[in-house]
Amino acid sequence: MPTIENEPKLDFKDVLLRPKRSTLKSRADVDLVREFVFRNSKKKYVGIPIVASNMDTVGTFEVAESLSKKRLFTTIHKHYSVDQWMEFVNRISSNQDILSQIGISSGISDYDFTKLKKICGLIPELQYICLDVANGYSEVFVDFIRRVREEFPRHTIFAGNVVTGEMTEELILSGADVVKVGIGSGSVCTTRKKAGVGYPQLSAVLECADASHGLNGHVMSDGGCTNPGDVAKALGAGADFVMIGGLFAGHDQCGGDTVEKDGQKYKLFYGMSSDTAMEKHEGSVAEYRASEGKTITVPGDISKTVQDLLGGLRSACTYTGAKKLKELSKRATFVRVTQQTNEQYATFEISPSELQNLNIAI
Repeated sequence: MPTIENEPKLDFKDVLLRPKRSTLKSRADVDLVREFVFRNSKKKYVGIPIVASNMDTVGTFEVAESLSKKRLFTTIHKHYSVDQWMEFVNRISSNQDILSQIGISSGISDYDFTKLKKICGLIPELQYICLDVANGYSEVFVDFIRRVREEFPRHTIFAGNVVTGEMTEELILSGADVVKVGIGSGSVCTTRKKAGVGYPQLSAVLECADASHGLNGHVMSDGGCTNPGDVAKALGAGADFVMIGGLFAGHDQCGGDTVEKDGQKYKLFYGMSSDTAMEKHEGSVAEYRASEGKTITVPGDISKTVQDLLGGLRSACTYTGAKKLKELSKRATFVRVTQQTNEQYATFEISPSELQNLNIAI
């Protein structure tokens, strides 16, 4: 019999972080670097826990090279060939530290498993594996995690996506170190419209983080971040990592075809279950599938976006009195709201790229 859960579930747009007494004198005093030791691999991670999504227009080698300079992580998309991986490794031979800030993504087919073994065998410095499916609740996926854990006992495994505590626990007990949390919350994801399935992201992170941390596991909030404030809320809710797609899309280092509109250049960005993605990588849209993604155009430049993102995190920590990023979840108190911002001039707002084109001195 169908049931209804009456407890309200919240998204990032439903809350704000409450400011608290702070002894910090400047945003520059905030330490954003985290250290984790993972439950199953026993490996140690050191860096800023912001992760570029493994979408094929975001998780590129060029993005990884750029983000690693700021100690941010990149999950490389699964569509690079073995030869392309080797070309990348040869290109960065003078800076192998980049490999400590990237992970290889894989699907769950036998072909994917064979390819994963080959690449990891050729590049032993590659220590992170991201197992990525839209629906992390399938028994096939759980079995595949066990298979990968058996083959790679010392690699750190990211796996998802799920949105509930009990499935988070199952993935961790099956061999995952970090569980990706989020279904339907992505900026170019339409799963909630097409399938009617999903879960508000803030509540999903709160519940999954609680379940994961009880097993000494970790969680990665994946999707739903439309601005730096949302990233701060995800971390405040208990996420150990935050995966970002839309905020990083469209930059010079990203993949995607470049198009021109009104004299301005843009890059295509699409969900990995969109018609665009399925046509590109599978040759066609399977008859049994509906497109669960959008194709949009977005402008951008990644260095400024990273600066804006890290600045927002520092501000959130300063307002809440967190001297270190690891303290944010302990200091966070969320207040429910009916309105996030004053939108009086929203109609007239222009983006930084549009401002540059106006040639106005500020």
